[in-house]
Amino acid sequence: MSLVEINFDGIVGPSHNYAGLSLGNIASASHGGDVSYPRAAALQGVAKMRGNMERDLAQGFLLPLPRPNFGLIRDLAIDASAPRQLLAAAWSASSMWTANAATVSPAPDTADGRCHLTPANLVTMAHRAQEWRDTKAQLDIAFGNREHFAVHDAVLPTFGDEGAANHMRFCEGHGSEGVEVFVYGRQGGKFPARQHEQASRAVARIHGLDPAKCVFIEQNPEAIEAGAFHNDVVSVANERVLFTHERAFADRQGAYDAIAAAFPALQVVEVPESAVSLDEAIRSYLFNAQLLTLPTGEMALVVPTECRDSASVWDWCEQMLASNGPIRQVIPVDVKQSMANGGGPACLRLRVVADPATVDPRFMLDEMKADRIEAVIAETWPEQIDPADIGTDALAKTVVEAREALLTVLSLDTLA
Repeated sequence: MSLVEINFDGIVGPSHNYAGLSLGNIASASHGGDVSYPRAAALQGVAKMRGNMERDLAQGFLLPLPRPNFGLIRDLAIDASAPRQLLAAAWSASSMWTANAATVSPAPDTADGRCHLTPANLVTMAHRAQEWRDTKAQLDIAFGNREHFAVHDAVLPTFGDEGAANHMRFCEGHGSEGVEVFVYGRQGGKFPARQHEQASRAVARIHGLDPAKCVFIEQNPEAIEAGAFHNDVVSVANERVLFTHERAFADRQGAYDAIAAAFPALQVVEVPESAVSLDEAIRSYLFNAQLLTLPTGEMALVVPTECRDSASVWDWCEQMLASNGPIRQVIPVDVKQSMANGGGPACLRLRVVADPATVDPRFMLDEMKADRIEAVIAETWPEQIDPADIGTDALAKTVVEAREALLTVLSLDTLA
């Protein structure tokens, strides 16, 4: 069995809109009330996936969840008297950010030799807390081969869990045994700390991980207050490399020492505050990037074009490349529609180390599927959504029919 890293990107749903629902997400809050462009957003996402395929990397996808969520509207008795944000929550396309779909532990790390996936409960935000059961329905199909995968229920909502956005893995190669790092926050700050330490520890136990190969680290409260609502806004890892901002962790040196103790081959590429401020790192989403190992063995950092537009960030990237360190390429991609709602290239993907042959092929992307997906998006996705459109029957009909058209072309009507 050949284990490789597969990136599963979320297809941006037809109800993609800017309602400003995510407290602590600076981009989301600053664009709340703007007109959104679902068609452009979805096509940008597919273009990013095509880029990975062109680099000969395995690429999968997850589908938009059913929206509007009529069950949520019924359960909360949402009507004209309800807060507008509750109605907007039922229309949210936030499942596009599949870094929050689940926490994934590859087979080499687990006691039973299977890849384990636990959907995130996402309880901190109402618009996201509704997602996990529909997400699990997709994971159950995509990773339905029980010889190779175990898909669990979410952790009890007593403890907030945000999935892979607060999880990193270090290894010599994706198919070898790794060390898993869980980053959590502490409550009491200006913005909610979404990842609870006990949720992380529960996931590690559920996945059957070796305690000696697990590291639990506190996120810097200053980073959370600056808008790093997930660790992947200030850190990203790949194989031996930790690419991180100087102010990512509450105890910077203690974090590095703890990881190195479990994984001595650790290479830290740290961006100092003096080169790129924490605020600018968050604004540009330098760290919400895909750090990938190319077939050549080189590492590439796929960043949003906002990084190229930032003088300090781009200067640092050029200096990094000139230093001949482990990251050898920086590749900008246009995901502006996602960025405006607070999600960069890394938010849009869930990393799963597996043999692609063991995954349901309907969730694996190839050129033919990409063409079909793009055709459905171009024909059925709304060109734009004004926040005032949310809740109208006409938009609901368009959104429902668009998603159903995508399910049909991918032979996944069981998810309707």
